[in-house]
Amino acid sequence: MNMRAPRRRGHSPAAASASSSRSGPDRGGRGGRGAASAPRGTCWLYGLHAVQAALENPDRKLRQLLVTAEAEETLAEKLEGGFPIQPVRTERARLDMLCGADAVHQGMALLADALTAPDLDTVLEQPGPVLVLDQVTDPRNVGAILRSAAAFGAVAVVMQDRNAPEETGTLARAASGALEIVPLIRVVNLSRVLDALKTRGLWVVGLDAGGGVLDGASFHQRRVALVLGAEGAGLRRLTREHCDEIAGLAMSSQMESLNVSNAAAVALYEMFRHR
Repeated sequence: MNMRAPRRRGHSPAAASASSSRSGPDRGGRGGRGAASAPRGTCWLYGLHAVQAALENPDRKLRQLLVTAEAEETLAEKLEGGFPIQPVRTERARLDMLCGADAVHQGMALLADALTAPDLDTVLEQPGPVLVLDQVTDPRNVGAILRSAAAFGAVAVVMQDRNAPEETGTLARAASGALEIVPLIRVVNLSRVLDALKTRGLWVVGLDAGGGVLDGASFHQRRVALVLGAEGAGLRRLTREHCDEIAGLAMSSQMESLNVSNAAAVALYEMFRHR
């Protein structure tokens, strides 16, 4: 989300951006150049943190774990309870073919069913902010946002079912294990969800230009839902209209915008440090 944020006295313009060897790592997408699609309802996860977190998640239905000899040793050292599924030895070349030419798989790939997300009411039983993504389409950005959400205590990331990435190996690797920690909830109507969050007592803040500067201290007594828009386009008009307020990030004049995942991290930290 590249955007110009509002001016504040004493600050420069702020900005916020806010299976088989023939199967590939992603459901409905690609893990890298040359990767094929995984069986429907599943995805290939790869990379140490993503695979380890999935293996340790009792809610994951595991299908197949492919590892090189070195990667098997690494995982064996990391998994306190041992392997929940029998690893199958393979060569790195096969993993390159499965995960794609540019995927950093670290010698391991796990075929697993996609996670079933809880409903919003269940998520809101836990304390913490909620992140809402308005047509953020890059899986690496969504993964990085999940990682920040886990680091700063967000209870869920909500995004529209359309114009949003599927659960893929690319997304999971960028999340570095956070996909197993923070629920990723898909909804049909984002505006309706924002209204539902308000009804449940959350203050909805759109991270975009046209308002004040985000100040975590001012929300000390409020539970917040942070809404972030797509790179370049920012928040859509209807989404903005359903926010309680619009705010940006205070930044140096030497840089006028942030990538949406970086903006999410900064905004979450601003909320977290004033808890």
